[in-house]
Parts: sequence; C-alpha cells; structure tokens
Amino acid sequence: MYPMKYRREIDGLRAFAILPVILFHAGFQTFSGGFVGVDIFFVISGYLITTIIVAEKEAKTFTILNFYERRARRILPALFFVMFTCLPFAWFWLIPEDLKKFSDSLIAVTGFSSNILFWQSSGYFETSSELKPLLHTWSLAVEEQYYLFFPVFLILTWRLGKRLILFLLIFLAIISLAAAQWGSINKPDATFYLLPTRGWELLIGAFIAFYFSSSTKINFGKSTCQIASAIGFLLILCAIFYFNKQTPFPSLYTLVPTIGAALIIMFATQQTLVGKLLGNKLFVGLGLISYSAYLWHQPLFAFARYRSSEAPSKSVLIELAIVAIVLAYFSWKYIETPFRSKQRFDCKKIFLYSGSFSLLFFTIGLTGYFTKGFEKLKTTDDQRTVLQTIMSSPRRTECHSRGSEYPSPKEACEYETGKLSWATFGDSHTVELAYALAQKLKSSDTKLKHFSFSGCPPSYGRTIVGLNDCSNWTNASVKFIAENEDIKNVVISYRIHSALFGPHINTYPALPNDLNETEKLQIWGSYVEVLRYFVNHGKHVILVLQAPELPKPIVRLLLSEPNPLTQITGVNRSWWDERTKYVTERLNQIPQEVTVIDSTKLFCDDFNCFIARGGVAYYFDDNHISVAGAQLIVDEIFKISVMRFSKTQNGKNIKTPEKVFTEQLNLLKID
Repeated sequence: MYPMKYRREIDGLRAFAILPVILFHAGFQTFSGGFVGVDIFFVISGYLITTIIVAEKEAKTFTILNFYERRARRILPALFFVMFTCLPFAWFWLIPEDLKKFSDSLIAVTGFSSNILFWQSSGYFETSSELKPLLHTWSLAVEEQYYLFFPVFLILTWRLGKRLILFLLIFLAIISLAAAQWGSINKPDATFYLLPTRGWELLIGAFIAFYFSSSTKINFGKSTCQIASAIGFLLILCAIFYFNKQTPFPSLYTLVPTIGAALIIMFATQQTLVGKLLGNKLFVGLGLISYSAYLWHQPLFAFARYRSSEAPSKSVLIELAIVAIVLAYFSWKYIETPFRSKQRFDCKKIFLYSGSFSLLFFTIGLTGYFTKGFEKLKTTDDQRTVLQTIMSSPRRTECHSRGSEYPSPKEACEYETGKLSWATFGDSHTVELAYALAQKLKSSDTKLKHFSFSGCPPSYGRTIVGLNDCSNWTNASVKFIAENEDIKNVVISYRIHSALFGPHINTYPALPNDLNETEKLQIWGSYVEVLRYFVNHGKHVILVLQAPELPKPIVRLLLSEPNPLTQITGVNRSWWDERTKYVTERLNQIPQEVTVIDSTKLFCDDFNCFIARGGVAYYFDDNHISVAGAQLIVDEIFKISVMRFSKTQNGKNIKTPEKVFTEQLNLLKID
C-alpha cells in the first residue's frame, strides 16, 4: 500500500473546520458562517481519497474491496456507536411523530441517503432542523455517494491518462459549480444537500492530489508558500465570520472557503507561519478527533434543545460542546483507532460488523416507520383523542404558494361553488382560515378564493431583498383582489410577530428582536397599507390578529400532559402580551372600517393561553392554528360581523341568521 506522507497541518486544518461548525450549531452569531467547516472537510476528503487512489493505481495495487474496507473502517464504527447511543434518548424523549422521523433517519443513514431524506423534509437552516439528532449525517451521505462513483470513474478512465482524466473532472466540476450557483437561487434546499451541487468541492481536493502526483509540479519558494497559505487562511476566516444563513450556499460564495482550504493544502508546510500554527499540538489533537466531534455535537445539541421548554443558554451549549470534545476523544481512542487496526479486526470482521449493525438500525427504523413512531406504546387513549384533532387544512399543499412557481392570482385556489364573494389573503397563517371559512359558507352558495404565500411578510408596495417572489406575489394578488368587483369580503392574516421580531421557537421565554426600527416600520407600514388599500376599494376587510405562539410544537406539549381532555396551557399570558405589545399599541393606526378579530381573546384567559380545550386542539405545530382553531375564529368573524351589520339597519339590534347574513353581506359593504 502507498504510504502517504503524514501532514500535521492538514489535521490542524480539520480543527479549523470542526470548531466553527460546533460553535455555529451552538448558536453563536460571531461564527455566523461556521457551517463552511463542512466545505473544508469536503476539500480535505477529496484530496486524501484521490491521493490514495492515484498512488495505488500507479502502483497497480488498487482494488475496490480494499478501498471500501478502508472507508468502512474510517466512517462506520464511530458513526454506528453514536447512533446506538442515541437510541435510548430517542425512545424516552421523542414524541411519536418525531420518533418516526428519527426512525426515517436511521433507515436513510444505513442506506447512505440521509442527505436526500433531509432535503425532502426540511431546510438545513430551519429552526426545526436543530431538533434532528442525525441531521449532520447529510454530509457523510454526500461523501459516501461520492465514494460510490469516483473510484469507478477512475477505474474506467485510467487508461486514458491522467491529463485527459483531469480535463474530464474539470468539466464535471464546472457543471457542478454552475448547477450550485443556479440552484442556490432557484432550488436552495436541494442544492444544499445533494451530491451533484456539492461534488465540485470534493473535486477541488482531487485536483490538488493530481497536481501533487504530477512529475511537472512546481516547487514554489518559501515566500510564495507563506503568502499563498496566509491568503488561504484569511479566506477561511472571512467565510467563518462574514457569511451567514442568508448567504446562498453552495454557490460561487463557496469558492471562498474551498479555495482557502485548497491554498493551505497546497502551500502550508511546517516552514510556513500558517503551517506552524495549524501544526501545533492543540490543533493537531483536535483535528485527530474532529470526525468523532462532528458526530457527537449534533445529537447533544438536538436532544438538549428538544428536552428543554426553553432555549438552552449559551453556557449550557458551551458545556455541551466541551462534552462533545471529551466524548470525541474517547470514541476516537476506543472506537475509531482500534477498528483501523487490521490485526484486531480483519476485513471479514469489518464487513460482518458493518452489515450486522446496518441491518439492526434498518430494522429499528423500519419498525418505527410502520408503527408511526411506536405511537400506541407511547401515548394514552386520551392523548390519541386529542391528537386526532391536530389537523391542518386538507388543501394546504394544493392551495398554499411558495417559491418562484406560484400560480397567477387568477389561478389561485377556489373553494365551494356559487358566486365569488370572499377572499383570504396573507401568509401561511391564512391557510386554515380559508378552509374553515369555506366550510362555513357551504350552505350559502358562496365561493371563496384563497391567496397565501409561505414565509411571506407584509410587503405590499415594496420589494424585499431576497424575497422577490414574495413581493411580486403580494403586489399582484392585492391588485387582483382590489380590482375584482365580485370579491366583497377579504379576510387577512399574517404571522406578524415573527415578521417584526423573528421566530420565537428555541428562544422562549426570551423575546427576540432581530430587526432594526427601520425594518419594523416598513413591515408595519405594509401591513396597514394593504388594509387601507382594500378598504378604499370598497371591500369589507376582516383582520385576524395572530394567535399566540407556543414554546414548542403542540404534540410535545400534549404528550407531557396526563389529562389532555380538559385544557392544556401553551404559554403564559404575560409573555404573549409582551410579544404582541408592538401590535396592540398600534391598532389605532388600522382603518376604522376594518373588522379586527383578536385571537388572543379566544385562545387565552387572564393568565394563560391554551393549546387545547375539551379534547380539541387549536394548533397543529408551534404557531399555526388547526382547522378546529380556525373554526373558532371563523365563528367569531361571523358573530362580530353580524353585530356590525345589524347596527347598520336603522340602529336596531337585528338577530340575522347566518345564512341570511351571508347572503346580505355578499351584496352590502359594511361601514
């Protein structure tokens, strides 16, 4: 076997990759681009793997079996040990819904496809992703998929010569990078997770390996090595400290950390300042255990966040990061290192153990999948009664817009038959209201048109940088509704508090305030202006104020309640009053013609806000109301609108039946 020369600075580079990743996942804003550590790992992996393969191909000692044996020794023992350790915590702490998702990830990890699973289930930077213990295995899946194709490619093309192979790889890398740049804008989740848009990063490392294996490589002088390695180090630091979740990734931006890593691999030696820095004992030691540290940190953070009703403090997360390092040392010493020894574990044992544990995790995962997270074992009859009422709109997938492929306003969903008279408008908080309202209108031969766009804050009359689709959809939909004379009544609902102050989940009971005053004024201005615009166009406008948010998803709160058929508290009323203070203090700026429905009065008493009453759930996650919750609000809409309508009838308090009221309301503007 080709004895590849050991380079201390590469282990040190691994330390500079893993530390930012851990601190980024711990939530430290200083390391806002810490996720680029994964990209550095990709470059290192591409370099090391290609170096070994090329050397063995030249020595005519390369075999696929030996290659996969080495990969199995390197990756699987520590990975399977961490997965096995996660099992009891998942069983005791995860609710059935999340245990099913964990089971899905067990199947995906053993099938080298967790990147595909997480691409289909959520975005990497979404808050819900922080609660997934095996989320980080997506990067292992990318590498494993690369290992399936790359050696085979070299075997098939080796007789063509390294020069032609290099040209082919450069061509593939350019296509992969171009796809990443396009996808970062048009398909960001798929681009983040999948091999075709990540492969070029591993190929950067492969190009370095081909360069070092060339007989015509240049021996650069000490000054060149000093400058180039220093530039590489600065590029990595720039990415770690200046990139953030809004940086399109992977894309051309990803060239910053990957080229930085490439420069260090190419030019840093123990004679350069960067090489000496990376080659010191501390960084080398961290580099040696970096793989195990990467494996441990995500489950520790995820379970801590999941278990706590409040966001873990920074000190707790730092302590967990230290625990991850300590566990990494022991798993490196007692799991990783022994399994790399052929004297202790021969090829047959490696494949036997790998296959056995893969089968074990696959079986557990499959059982969890088919039993819906062992639902019957982990819930009571009363809890299941309430669980059955946790329902989102059956038409949410069909009618809710997102991304650049949203339908034109004319093609927006319509509910029921008859004459068009109603419209619902807003973000995802409008979806269940539309469905519940349509159910209410069934008997009145009245049609409703549904307008909603996912994650779209109030943006009427302006364009939000990075949310062009949202802004374009908003302005087109508002214009359509206002100019459509058939639409008499418009129900509007936004998750306005998240738009103004940022998401609450994993921050409760703190009150996040991510935006500056100028941004908040712009959002609030658009919120009020769209109401005014509809009123000026003769619409009866009904504004539904946001329902209280929950500290964690309703199912987790429900399953911690032994008597769920009475009422279950979500948040303290005092916290919610403070969260909504900005809005309530400015309600006088809303046009008087607007009917305002205050969800707080329906969901809360003087002390608490509730997630369920009488065995009926009001939510289906941590902020979206369920169909039952929406029905509560729709009943209030009709109750208040009937009262307002009655007052217009010569001041008499007329009790108008709902059907008659609806028919009249369709024809009459309510002042």
